[in-house]
Amino acid sequence: MTKPDMVNHPPHYTGHPSGVECIQITEHMGFCLGNAVKYIWRADLKADAVEDLRKARWYLDREIEWRLAAGVVPA
Repeated sequence: MTKPDMVNHPPHYTGHPSGVECIQITEHMGFCLGNAVKYIWRADLKADAVEDLRKARWYLDREIEWRLAAGVVPA
């Protein structure tokens, strides 16, 4: 049995049924949005899904606050 490549292709980022790897999507996003997607993507592939969903929410809240402060969206 082959050991998973935990550096380049960890299973919690390559386990999507589509075969798409998380980085293929998130590398086209800003930091906070990309991290939010990353944590949502892997939530059910990790031991504590709620922890990853909370991390995603943290990054989403940070992105929202940045956009509001920058005037990107109306308050």
